[in-house]
Amino acid sequence: MKPAHTTPPAAPHVRFTPALARIVGTVSVGFVVTQLDVTIVNIALVRIATDLHANVARLQWIVDAYTLAFAVLMLSGGVLGDRYGARRMYAVGLVVFALASLACGLAPNPALLIGARALQGAGAAAMLPNSLALLNEACRHERSLRPRAVGFWTAAGAISIAAGPVAGGLLIAAFGWRSIFLVNLPLCAAGLAATLAWVPAKQKHADTAANAASAQRPRSLDVRGQLLAVIALTAFTGAVIEWRPLGFTHWAIWGGLLLAVFAGVAFVAQEARTADPMLPLAMLRNRTFSAAVLFGICVNLTYYGTVFVLALFLQHARGLTPLQAGLAFIPLTGGFLISNIASGHLVSRFGTRLPMIGGALVAGLGYALLIPVDAGTPLVAMLAAFLLIPSGMGLAVPAMTTTVLSSVEPARAGTASALLNTARQAGGAVGVAAFGALTGGGAAAEVTGGLHADAGISGALLLIAACLAWTMRADSPHCAQAAPAEPRLKTSR
Repeated sequence: MKPAHTTPPAAPHVRFTPALARIVGTVSVGFVVTQLDVTIVNIALVRIATDLHANVARLQWIVDAYTLAFAVLMLSGGVLGDRYGARRMYAVGLVVFALASLACGLAPNPALLIGARALQGAGAAAMLPNSLALLNEACRHERSLRPRAVGFWTAAGAISIAAGPVAGGLLIAAFGWRSIFLVNLPLCAAGLAATLAWVPAKQKHADTAANAASAQRPRSLDVRGQLLAVIALTAFTGAVIEWRPLGFTHWAIWGGLLLAVFAGVAFVAQEARTADPMLPLAMLRNRTFSAAVLFGICVNLTYYGTVFVLALFLQHARGLTPLQAGLAFIPLTGGFLISNIASGHLVSRFGTRLPMIGGALVAGLGYALLIPVDAGTPLVAMLAAFLLIPSGMGLAVPAMTTTVLSSVEPARAGTASALLNTARQAGGAVGVAAFGALTGGGAAAEVTGGLHADAGISGALLLIAACLAWTMRADSPHCAQAAPAEPRLKTSR
């Protein structure tokens, strides 16, 4: 005889509720605008150079002012979100990003455009870590939804990456390059309205005694640590950007590199001795967490640098218009969409490590296929590379993000996601600086040679990334579905 009571199936508990879907959509707006301003700007570089009389080094700064400010301020954005609330800082980021986009659209010269791009990066730094913290909080009662929610979140960013080149080409053709910045205004307005309407104003929970104690004591802003991080990353990236025009023996290059080293060492010392650091070094002692962060650096360094070089290659070496170049980018960026969504399901079934390894190897193969490309190569011959790169990255990045969120306590989710994305954006800034330097003065032959070097280096770095993922602690298919068991990273003091 069957028992009178049986355990009901878990399906109702793992479905997306309308409230969760609205939160995922709302926080995805921030990811959309932050990613849109990467690819859409690359398509406009040639027109900006002509209109504002900017050389390749200035073009690198126009790209890197955004990614660098994004990187160096993201830890601050995460800390401020942990202290004042992720919802509040996310809303502030949307407002700052909108105002900075307006300034970009009105900039009369390269210097002001670079400054406005840096302000955009500050807004993005407030948005991105806190959007992920809000997403993590929304899934805290049913952690099996987290990989899927992260997959949809990254897919939203992939849509913007895919739409950026095409939208940029259309906007430039119809309204000029300034319109690529002004298009952010309605997007930010919609995101702000949705945040105020749909994201809960205050989260009320106490997972553990440690989390409750952490919530009662405000986090330190660690201003000294933040300043040292800004100095180290800015000095290093600036030295790499100016290396080609000034020459490697120039005093400013060596001075910048030395300043970066000293500031970096001072930053580590500061974080080690302060009672409440913005970057708890205990996070970095966790092998899985550190491997995921290094993995993210490799992924962003290769992709951001390659997109910059390809934008110059398609327009300088191939002679394409911005619209034609944008259309050519569709396979390179569009492949993210399907693979991002698929990654969430793969993580739920196989865990995070295998999607990271497989994704890195697939993307690395795509980069390797770009090595023989030259100005006469038909675009159709580049299709395989343009599909493999985003497909591999789309599989790996949601798994990497889930790994980071699973390795820290909820009270540190903002800081952890900020650290991951700081490392990724810093890697992207260095990729643009380093690979851009390989293109020389921007002549067709120099850009083509730079693309070859870029492709070879990127393939090697993705192979290293796969090895990093292999060193991570093996996870079960359900590692992201339940609260991690001990030993779990504890950073509260």
